[in-house]
Amino acid sequence: MRSSDPDDRDPGAPDGSRSFVGSDSGASGAGAVGGATADDSAAGSPRRGRRGRSKRGQLPLWQEVIVLLALALGLAIVLKALFLQAFYIPSDSMRDTLMVNDRILVQKVSYWFGGEPERGDIVVFKDPGGWLGPGTTEPAGGLTTALEFFGLYPAGGHLVKRVIGVEGDHVVCCDAHGRITVNGEPLDESSYLMPGMAPGAGSGGTFDVMVPQDELWVMGDNRAHSADSRVHIGEPGGGFIPVDDVVGKVFLTVWPLSRASVTDHPESFDDIPADPQVDRHDDQVHDDPVQSRT
Repeated sequence: MRSSDPDDRDPGAPDGSRSFVGSDSGASGAGAVGGATADDSAAGSPRRGRRGRSKRGQLPLWQEVIVLLALALGLAIVLKALFLQAFYIPSDSMRDTLMVNDRILVQKVSYWFGGEPERGDIVVFKDPGGWLGPGTTEPAGGLTTALEFFGLYPAGGHLVKRVIGVEGDHVVCCDAHGRITVNGEPLDESSYLMPGMAPGAGSGGTFDVMVPQDELWVMGDNRAHSADSRVHIGEPGGGFIPVDDVVGKVFLTVWPLSRASVTDHPESFDDIPADPQVDRHDDQVHDDPVQSRT
């Protein structure tokens, strides 16, 4: 007879308590899974809170657009004031270098820190007084004026010419070969004058001028159709323009695309002596000279 003493039971026999422990382990496992989910939820709560706070910190789309537009307009004003400005060409006085309705970019960096226009530069400058005739500017509407202010539309009300003489230069038209001379050195202008155009063509006749301090002598490349310094000799200012009236130097034609190009600087101006008394030529023609104001 087998003993009924529990202690005498076969160790390998099924045991209720052992089964209960196993079940408890299963319960514990189930509890562990349940506990992990709760912890995850608790851990996820701050993330959801952070996402919520991030969404609350973002600007609405329409406000973002306004901010971006304000920044863009501010940048445009800075660029216009310090670096670049767009202009259009209203007349044919600079043909064939610049054509009517060309859109050009003028850079101002070259004239920073005491830099000044050089001989051969094509410059845009403010009207020094009475140079702009009627019908030489496009009518400006309210929108156009606003766009010009921000530098988003080519500006009008200015002139564009080539610098021939700078402060202290002696400029004469013309020598025995019909050439403009600067400080006694004849200019080879064939690279930019209209084909067949004489350097002294157009109104104004011959001239003999000394460029005053802080002023410039300017002429158009289309000499026969350019109301430049020659035409204004007898007016207040003597045909010269103040350096302070210069907005900047033309460096790029951007429109139309077929004419897009970088503006070159003629090499012929590199040979001009700085001293008006140096290398004076005897073949200059001084008929009917016009002396500038001093």
